[in-house]
Amino acid sequence: MTISRDVKVTVNGVVHEKSVEPRLLLADFLRNTLGLTGTHIGCEHGVCGACTIIVNGDSVRSCLLLAVQMDGCEIETVEGLGTIHNMGVIQEAFREHHALQCGFCTPGMLITAKDLIAKHPLATDDDIREGLSGNLCRCTGYENIVRAVRSASDALKEKMP
Repeated sequence: MTISRDVKVTVNGVVHEKSVEPRLLLADFLRNTLGLTGTHIGCEHGVCGACTIIVNGDSVRSCLLLAVQMDGCEIETVEGLGTIHNMGVIQEAFREHHALQCGFCTPGMLITAKDLIAKHPLATDDDIREGLSGNLCRCTGYENIVRAVRSASDALKEKMP
């Protein structure tokens, strides 16, 4: 007998009401139940950062949370940042600065960058490196990622009143 729980979440501005097994990981819920495959699953231990999303304004590892814990929450995934035809500022900065290679870490990097830019002054590139240190990338050496985050941060600051 499978026990399920009803959850109601808002993901990228869209309300979803689903019945889920209590043990279903949030990452699997996003990918398999909602079809939002931009959230990548890497280590499944919260170490690599590939599954980073924003829940109620804070970046979190979706592989460490259960879908049932999200009842009533607002979630933003990488799909909420923009589309291929209408990229957001952070996505455009990553494209412009060639801040990806294989792309596996990119969704988590983009979401982490959004959270960093929103919450921290990022006065130096070392601040950016420290803020990104929980997201592993084996391809880029982080230089172009740091440049992209700096560029996005500067662009978003210019838009502020």
